Amino acid sequence: MATLARINVTPMKGTALHHLDSADLVPAGISGNRRFYLADDRGRLFSGLGHGPLVRVVCEVEDGTLRCRFPDGRVVVAPTGDLGEVADTDFDGRAVAGRPLLGEISEVFSDYVRTAVRLFRTERDGDGPDEMPLTLVSFASVDALGHHGGYEGNLDPLRFRINLELDDAEPFEEETWDGRRVRIGDAVVRVAGQIPRCAVTTQDPTTGLRDWNTLKQIASFRPLMETRQVPFGVYATVDVPGHVTVGDDVAPIDA
Repeated sequence: MATLARINVTPMKGTALHHLDSADLVPAGISGNRRFYLADDRGRLFSGLGHGPLVRVVCEVEDGTLRCRFPDGRVVVAPTGDLGEVADTDFDGRAVAGRPLLGEISEVFSDYVRTAVRLFRTERDGDGPDEMPLTLVSFASVDALGHHGGYEGNLDPLRFRINLELDDAEPFEEETWDGRRVRIGDAVVRVAGQIPRCAVTTQDPTTGLRDWNTLKQIASFRPLMETRQVPFGVYATVDVPGHVTVGDDVAPIDA
């Protein structure tokens, strides 16, 4: 039986992932996950695809403050409630309402990513993740990809930036659960289709630098989606909110 091996979240899109021992799954996914994000001067989402080393920035939220630590050691903080007017951001064709954080933090990020950006907080918790509240993938699927593509060493699953990573599953077993309810700990999620992947997955999850063409390798042995996009991992929604812990069994409950 599959088990929950790792829980990954980040308060800000594109920045370093945090690994939780447990989490509450709610309709919005995991509360606070990807609540903050960058947008360019045209109101479009700016993330690791625009500047891979964004993943080297470690962000934390505590006591109403967003704290961001940059690779050079500089730490910048901003009150999460000190916000500007509501504006829509283009998340690849999906409009997401957010408010910019005031103060110097946007300027610091602009310097780091070498283009003008503003730091926003989504109006609604759960709007930050792409398309669906949760994502899942198994270590076995990642291992199968690395083996097929001749990757030297172990392919790091973190490059796929998945919320819930599974162990003790068969390669691509999670795809067979499409449309089915799956129990994880006290929660029940419903698998909701494949995830179309972008070039962020070609970047080393530690440095943000491109190091391996995941998209080419996936497409060489896995069927493309009907949209001709390259799939890897699956989306999920939360049917029954509940607490999940690393080590919990993960099992479909629908035939």
